[in-house]
Amino acid sequence: MYEAFYGLTNKPFQLNPDPTFYFGSKQHKRAAAYLEYGMHQNEGFIVITGEVGAGKTTIVRGMLDALDQKKVVAAHLVSTQLDADDTLRLVGAAFGLRTKDVSKADVLMSLEAFLISATGKGKRCLLIVDEAQNLTARAVEELRMLSNFQFGNHALLQSYLIGQPEFRQILQSPHMMQFRQRVIAACHIGPLDVEETRAYIEHRLKCAGSTGSPVISPAAYEAIFKASSGIPRRINSVCDRLLLFGFLSGKKQFDEPDVEEVAREIHEETMGGNTQIGVNYAPAASPYQPGSPQALGETDISGDPATVFAGLNVQQLGERLARLERSLLQLEKINSATLGLLQQLVADGRQLTQPAQKSEKSDA
Repeated sequence: MYEAFYGLTNKPFQLNPDPTFYFGSKQHKRAAAYLEYGMHQNEGFIVITGEVGAGKTTIVRGMLDALDQKKVVAAHLVSTQLDADDTLRLVGAAFGLRTKDVSKADVLMSLEAFLISATGKGKRCLLIVDEAQNLTARAVEELRMLSNFQFGNHALLQSYLIGQPEFRQILQSPHMMQFRQRVIAACHIGPLDVEETRAYIEHRLKCAGSTGSPVISPAAYEAIFKASSGIPRRINSVCDRLLLFGFLSGKKQFDEPDVEEVAREIHEETMGGNTQIGVNYAPAASPYQPGSPQALGETDISGDPATVFAGLNVQQLGERLARLERSLLQLEKINSATLGLLQQLVADGRQLTQPAQKSEKSDA
């Protein structure tokens, strides 16, 4: 919506991972190097962990996009709380095998035959498991058993496990000792520092076609870092809201108070209650969750009003109503801006068609 206002050709701070906006921080480059190292080893497991929104999936997608499809067969699956047998079926299905109404033994034989066939054709088989912290202990053991498949002296399958920080704790449990022995490299992606946060924002704006607009002051960059804790997805959330705020306010230059106002709104919508200016609105223990009603700028008023507002005192009710009023005003501004853009497009379209109509009349 606001791209044209800032002279951008694309939305710079979308929440969905996009390899075209990849920013190589020191830690991201290190993680990418581990993935490449694993490619050359052709055995064992590579483990990459990081907070929600740290950029793990973006790195993996970038690696997959760079692979030569003629030489590599890659299967990418997102783990859920499934038992070992269902996880095995998911692996088979990710490689394009039929697994429905097939016994576990037949799935294993089909998978081994597929891996041998691909290896015989000079291809390498990769398995990428995202959200690995959701794997059960038996599912992890099943994946370890798959690493036993060999063709001569070469492993048939190379696996990458991508998960949140708790996956590191899971791997440290005593019953994971055999699995840990198969891990050839492990890397954790931490948050960006202040300088990297600024470079990250500038990089994404440049990728979106920015030629100098918007202008963000050094103090505003510091405030964005405090509000996001240096987590890329949270940075995107704050910056996206900041650009929307500027679009609705007619501003193309931002300073610290602008960021604090936006961060305060996000925090109130997400956490509720009172906030103080200048505090860190996004502590690592309470990550901002995109996709929730609060993340979309909404106030949750679903259900029976008596239940929703039960137990709230007068001050809390006032805060809830104030947040709801701000959300409605923001929605009204967005609708008004959208209507204005549509009216301008209609007017431009009429101007373009009028010369053509005059030309047709003169020809007649």
